[in-house]
Order: sequence, then C-alpha cells, then structure tokens
Amino acid sequence: MELAALNLVNATLNWITFALDAPSARAVVFGVHIGGHLFVEVLLLVVILFLLSQKSYKPPKRPLTKKEIDELCDEWVPESLIPPITQEMLSEPPVLESAAGPHTIIDGKEVVNFASANYLGFVGHDKLLESCTSALEKYGVGSCGPRGFYGTIDVHLDCEARIAKFLGTHDSILYSYGLSTLFSAIPCFCKKGDIIVVDEGVHWGIQNGLYLSRSTIVYFKHNDMESLEKTLEKITAQNKRAKKLRRYIVVESVYQNSGQIAPLDKIIRLKEKYRFRVLLDETNSFGVLGRTGRGLTEYCGVPIEKIDIVTAAMGHALATEGGFCTGSARVIDHQRLSSSGYVFSASLPPYLASAAITAIDILEQNPDLTSKLKENIAILWKGLSDIRGLSIASNPESPIVFLVLEKSTGSLKSDLQLLEDIADRALKQESIFVVVSKRSTLALDKCPLPVGIRLFVSAAHSESDLLMACESLNRVAAAMLR
Repeated sequence: MELAALNLVNATLNWITFALDAPSARAVVFGVHIGGHLFVEVLLLVVILFLLSQKSYKPPKRPLTKKEIDELCDEWVPESLIPPITQEMLSEPPVLESAAGPHTIIDGKEVVNFASANYLGFVGHDKLLESCTSALEKYGVGSCGPRGFYGTIDVHLDCEARIAKFLGTHDSILYSYGLSTLFSAIPCFCKKGDIIVVDEGVHWGIQNGLYLSRSTIVYFKHNDMESLEKTLEKITAQNKRAKKLRRYIVVESVYQNSGQIAPLDKIIRLKEKYRFRVLLDETNSFGVLGRTGRGLTEYCGVPIEKIDIVTAAMGHALATEGGFCTGSARVIDHQRLSSSGYVFSASLPPYLASAAITAIDILEQNPDLTSKLKENIAILWKGLSDIRGLSIASNPESPIVFLVLEKSTGSLKSDLQLLEDIADRALKQESIFVVVSKRSTLALDKCPLPVGIRLFVSAAHSESDLLMACESLNRVAAAMLR
C-alpha cells in the first residue's frame, strides 16, 4: 500500500513538471481533452483524497521497560493542590476581642464598629442572652442529627411557626447556616433545563446556589427594570412552545454588593406579565425595611403571597445564626424532602432557634427600633454626602451605606488596595472599623459591580458614633484621595 502511494506521488510529480513546462499542452482523459493546468488540479485533488483515505501510521505498541517507568516517575511533578500563595492571601483581617456590638475591641483598643450587620443592636441584648442560657440548660449545645433523623427539637418547630406568623406566610423551614439556605433552596427548585433570570449584582451565596442548580442563567443589568423586561420578553419569545419549562427571577431585597433596594412592585408586575416565579432574598431587609420590619414586601406594599420563595439569613438583624425559607405549605414540604442542606446537615443548635424567637418578639414589641435605624442611616448619609473622592452608591433607606471611588484607578486590584488603605487608616488612626467589599481572588465571586467601602448601620449606634465616623472618614479621604 505504501509502495503504491509512493508510485502515485512520483507519477503526479512527473505530470506536474510536464504541465508546468508546457502549459499549453493538453492531455486526453477518458476521451476528453483537458488543459495542462486543469489536469494538474484534478490530479492533485485525487491524490489528496487518496491520502486522506489511508489509515495513519501508528508505531507498534510495546510495554514500557522498568527503567523507562522509573525515568518518567522521576520527571513527573504533581500539580499543586492550591494556587500559589500571594501577598494578599497572607494578610489577616482585624480580630475582635469582644462582642460585635456598636463598639468593639481590636488590638486592645475600643473602636466604633461599622463592620457588623447588627442592624437592630441585638448583639449582647439581655433578653437574647437569657433565652440562650435557658435553652442551653434545657437542650444542651447541639442537636447531633439532621432534622429528618432525630434532629428535630420542639424549639425548631416553634421558631418556624414564629417566622411564618410574623411574615404572614403558611409555613417556614429552618436551615443550620445562613448561606446553606441559598445553596440548598435554589437547587431544590431549579434544575437543569430551567431558566433563571438574575440581577448581575447578587452576592456570592446566590451565585453559588445558581451554579449548583445547573440551570440556564441569564443576567440583567443591576436594578434596571428596563433591562429585566427586555430579558423576560426575549426568553418568553424564544420558549413559547416549552410548556414544562420552569422560569424564575432571583433578586435581593437590599443588595449586599451595592446597598441598593430592589423595586419589588415593578418586579411583581413583570413577573405576572411574563409568567415567571420570584425568589427573593431578604437577608439584609428582614427586621429592617417596612414600618414594622417585615421586609421588602411591607416596604413596597406588595402582598407576600405574590412572592413564591422568600429566603433570609438570621445572622444579621436577628443577631443569631442559621437561615430560613418561607412561603406556601407546598414550597416548604418540598424542601423537607429534597433540600440537601436540610436533609443532610445537623439541625440548628436549639439555643440559636430560641434566640431567633426572642429577637422577633422584641422587634414586634418595639417597632421604634426600625425608626431609630432609619434616623441613624439619615445622619450617616448627610455626613458622608460630600466626602472627597468617594460617592454614596446605596439607597438612602438602605442599612448598608456603600461608598465607591468617584474615579477608578483603572484596575480592580488597585481600587481594592486603595480602599483597603483607607479602611486601614480609619481603623488605626481614627478608631473607626469599616470593611471593603472584596471580590474573590479565585474568581468565585463574579459580581461586576464596583468595589467599595461598606458601612453597616445599627440602631444601637449613638449620634456621636455616627458624627465621629463622618468626620473621621472625611478626614482620611481628604488626605488620601487628593
């Protein structure tokens, strides 16, 4: 076979030489007169097709010798389990040496704390401490089992009923960890082939839940209802025949990465127009927004029944831990059977569930807490409205006051470093503890919004705390952002 191919190639070269030497020559093929150049092209095509049809040469297989195996093993370098350690990874955040209240101690010095989402000032509250102490004496620390396997304690059921009663829903379900609520609830309802339309500014917990769902993810511009409507319209037009396709809109009530408040009334109108379901994360609005702290639905005047799935972490306003999902009885029952974070994780420690019940009781009995929080937000907004080199990107009623650079340095890394320097100087020289909204160096957090300095306002902050923070940050910004 190889000899025949070689003979064919030699013959081809001879014909090519002949044709190039005598371009006007003509050959007779199957009784047809063909010009020299045309003959060459046809012949080359035949040769190419012939060569392509031949099997590629493979050397005969033979086992490696022991010497060759040893040499390969000596040369092999295993890939590192972790990426190279950078200088950024070596930096350590400040360590708190007391409770994360409005004031805390860092390196033996008392500072004003704007880094903890203690919105209602419940950290260290006497009634919460009493509730936890009683629960510890009665139940001990942990439950030592998932909810479906002897990990359900009566205080869990009481807490779920208390949350549902407070928000006006049929039922609720507790999760042991705030982020696991989103990691579990989203994949529980959203599967491969479903479509999820999500705001591009959602925090990493939601991003990870979306990834685990394996659904088709479509992002719309941050808090832009025109962009949302165009996205919904396009998806609806493309999937008219897909009757069994499940479609969701996922948003935050108060965006952790910008401090913006979602316009829920407009989202609901679009949801009903295009027939989508809505998943709303109330982590930063539960206990904060609305006249009585019932969240974004109360704030926007939207009946909570129009929201299909409501989630929230309890580690912020309620100053405890864990998370919950609330809604219709069918939504909750489905999670009890299908939600990984509920089925396989040890249940929430009983004393934390007891603390959550007590926190909701205090909030319901003291609606002025939300009023005090709003007053504090207004004071901080006024004091930081003209800060040099920075601008407030958050909503005036958001408990997260978000400061971004007016002029970016041109790179995310440089922006982060500059903001970190401002926060570090505010802590060390001014005793004001603030944090920067970092992005993961491992590309886990894909939020495209600009980074900034995030201040969590608390109802427990005094007016002097807020004025001191405004003066200090203005002073630091004037010195560093010339």
